[in-house]
Amino acid sequence: MSMPIKLGITGGIGSGKSVVSRLLEIMGVPVYLSDAESKRLTATDSHIRRELIALLGEEVYPNGELNKPLLANALFSDPEQARKINSVIHPCVKEDFRQWVEKHKDAPLIALEAAILIEAGFAGEVDYIVMVYAPMDIRIERAMKRDASPREEIVRRIRHQMSDEEKKAKAHYTILNDGAQAIIPQVEELLNTFTHNIIETKLNI
Repeated sequence: MSMPIKLGITGGIGSGKSVVSRLLEIMGVPVYLSDAESKRLTATDSHIRRELIALLGEEVYPNGELNKPLLANALFSDPEQARKINSVIHPCVKEDFRQWVEKHKDAPLIALEAAILIEAGFAGEVDYIVMVYAPMDIRIERAMKRDASPREEIVRRIRHQMSDEEKKAKAHYTILNDGAQAIIPQVEELLNTFTHNIIETKLNI
């Protein structure tokens, strides 16, 4: 039995990748939301808990609950610390994704949404990378509104991510989400492309 085609949905802060993921779900494509699952695992997985306490001290899980502000500060303020934290979390998320893929092996098409898909080493887990692109000023405004964060904080977080140019160079498809181009037709076109590929593969055309 053939495995599903796996799409990797990525894009910078405020690009709108979650909108694309929701549209895919509405269109019947199962989507693994790596950011949400990473937060779930970080809060509940005993291995991650032990390793993060060893790295950051007991205060990262006061009263058994994850100290999210402390973890976020460690991730965004110190690149070396972030690398160590991610080396604990990312392998667990990758294994969780592989188990999720197995549960959805009968689906013809599935997707993985990840803000740092390429940086975290998840590119090898998918067949095609889809980048959601938006101009920088629009991304900053969206993120400020969504997170109720100051511009300086959003810009700082953006600088910690891979640039759009690097992502574009590695992506197989790009969806433009600039507020001017309609996004639904682009997602439909993407879906049609892979639907045709799946049919052709099954028919050995």
